[in-house]
Amino acid sequence: MDDRRQGTRPRRQADAPQKAGPPAGAISPWVLLRSASNHPFVFKRMVRSVDPAAEAGDVVNVYDKRGELFGRGLYHGNSNITIRMLTRGDVPVDEAFWRTALTRAVDLRRDLRLADVSDAYRLVHAEGDGLSGLIVERYADCLVFEVFSAGMFIRVPMIAGILKEILGPPTSLDRPDATFSDWRVVVRADDRIQRIEQFSVPAAASDVRGTVTIREHGVRYRVDMTGGHKTGFFCDQRDNRLRLAKMCRDANVLDLCCYSGGFGLCAKAIGEAKEVTAIDLDEDAIAIAKKNADLNNQRIKFAHADAFIYLRQMLDIKRQFDVVVCDPPKFATSRDEFDLALRKYHDLNALAMQVVRPGGVLLTCSCSVLVSMHRFVETVEAAARRAGRTLQRFELLGAAPDHPVMSNCPESEYLKAFWCRVM
Repeated sequence: MDDRRQGTRPRRQADAPQKAGPPAGAISPWVLLRSASNHPFVFKRMVRSVDPAAEAGDVVNVYDKRGELFGRGLYHGNSNITIRMLTRGDVPVDEAFWRTALTRAVDLRRDLRLADVSDAYRLVHAEGDGLSGLIVERYADCLVFEVFSAGMFIRVPMIAGILKEILGPPTSLDRPDATFSDWRVVVRADDRIQRIEQFSVPAAASDVRGTVTIREHGVRYRVDMTGGHKTGFFCDQRDNRLRLAKMCRDANVLDLCCYSGGFGLCAKAIGEAKEVTAIDLDEDAIAIAKKNADLNNQRIKFAHADAFIYLRQMLDIKRQFDVVVCDPPKFATSRDEFDLALRKYHDLNALAMQVVRPGGVLLTCSCSVLVSMHRFVETVEAAARRAGRTLQRFELLGAAPDHPVMSNCPESEYLKAFWCRVM
């Protein structure tokens, strides 16, 4: 059965390059390339011609400039990423392909024994699992799909069905009669992606409204399934949250850009911090963070504030903290914002490290894909020179291991976590 029928097809694209005929023996729908690489993205400039029968979301047969079959991938003529490669050579993209790829992804998470510490983790990490355009996260008994391409969107029902079978019953449900069908599904997509890829996520695509409660290292969190930014909970910081907590006994902790309270709550509940202050500019995030603190019977001081302004106020009153976490939202969402993002990281860190007591710990992070670890380290160290501080860096870390990175797509290693003492 044609798996394109698993969802609603986006509008047909008619503006793809048409500068050459099909390669000899080409199988429709086909795409002929000007150039090819091992990267999973085939950009529009790399495409020589496209089969007029190819439609947005199709699995297309991709031929190199010599006319030889290069592989198969998901096509969209309106996107700068014209093809998201799924296979190389003559490997079909059929049900066996999807089942094998999804089983491989789930097996990695089982090998990592993530369920021993949490019922919230990433099951599919897009390019990191060879499934470009698709992220799937587990939150208790919910499977949250974040899609970045029309091709993945129209296959969500099929992929969800296979995942449920592979996973078996959701173990977080305290029901002896639970089956794999008890998984609930949430589908999300960024508005900009929906405009580019020309699909729309209907309200009926989600089986869940409101919040669910998940656990991580014994701490409980409410997670908003359909509101907030990426559900308001970041699985990628799981290991960093626990690591920070182990450094917080009897400490005064400042959690900048706390969002739903992850770092601060871990510092208090697990690390036995003496006092935790958590701030965020998002009022809705602060409201969720307060509920999470109450859920765990922890007292945390929350403030609705801009991190830059708050830090300047702390400097004015000469307030310092033993441990400071600086985990801001993505500053660089496009290349046009790259220079501005570096200035923001520089300014924020220059302020943050001045409120760390001498010998105290600073954990500062960046989730901007466009800012490499090297550039981030350079920026933080330049901020230290400006602030008159010396940093004793003892660790550079990234996302938790349920966010794997393929060697042919190193930029998917997006999270940077810079650990240091401020001298």
